[in-house]
Amino acid sequence: MDTYSPKKLAFALEKSYRNISIFEEKTAKLYGYIRITTDKGLNANLWDLVALPGKNEKDFLGILVSNAITIIRRELPGCSVSIAASSIARRIIEREGFVIDPDGIRVMSYRI
Repeated sequence: MDTYSPKKLAFALEKSYRNISIFEEKTAKLYGYIRITTDKGLNANLWDLVALPGKNEKDFLGILVSNAITIIRRELPGCSVSIAASSIARRIIEREGFVIDPDGIRVMSYRI
């Protein structure tokens, strides 16, 4: 069963600022994905962080988060960054500079 209808998925992708994926061109196999949304002023959000489970999963997650942060720093300076991620990505996003629950707030922030 699909999580989102094709119409809702198309809408989400259309409204995204950037979509980053890791895939093998020869086979079109998808290894990882992350989506960036933003109001282009104050906030940038990272959504749908996912990587193919296996020995390279953490590496793929790290590459995706790192590249997303690079894009945000370059194209959206001054935006605060939030991320919705699974627990497996916690160390990776902390390594990238995210602060878990800053000042007791149940969100994540990134200091630019």
